[in-house]
Amino acid sequence: MISRSLLRQLPARVATGAFVLHSGLGKRGADQETAEQLHGWAASTYPVLNKIDARRFAKLLAAGEIATGAVLLAPFVPAVVAGAALSGFAGALLGLYAKTPGMRREGSIWPTEQGIGLAKDVWMLGIGLSLVVDGLTRDDH
Repeated sequence: MISRSLLRQLPARVATGAFVLHSGLGKRGADQETAEQLHGWAASTYPVLNKIDARRFAKLLAAGEIATGAVLLAPFVPAVVAGAALSGFAGALLGLYAKTPGMRREGSIWPTEQGIGLAKDVWMLGIGLSLVVDGLTRDDH
């Protein structure tokens, strides 16, 4: 029998999980140019990534997205685990948004036209945190 808690979570988990999984599957075969663009952008925000080759980074990014999407889609994975995975992923994306010049209006948290693509990822953070809270506070343990 499916728990009431899982039923409440299902729409958010399926929509977000499918989106993230699709994104990861699309990056699996990234060509050199795409890998370099992804790596350069991420490394400009997270300098530790400069130590990783661009192709390897793209493969790791794809694997991370695929794993995050799969965790969200797997109903047997506890909400706390799925939510923590999604929150971590979304937090990294929002770090790119916060630290990349030109993504936000001067002196504001609000996005520029260029920043909308990343700023909208705040919804994933909200869903991830909601899953964590739901998992920690649910009545049907």
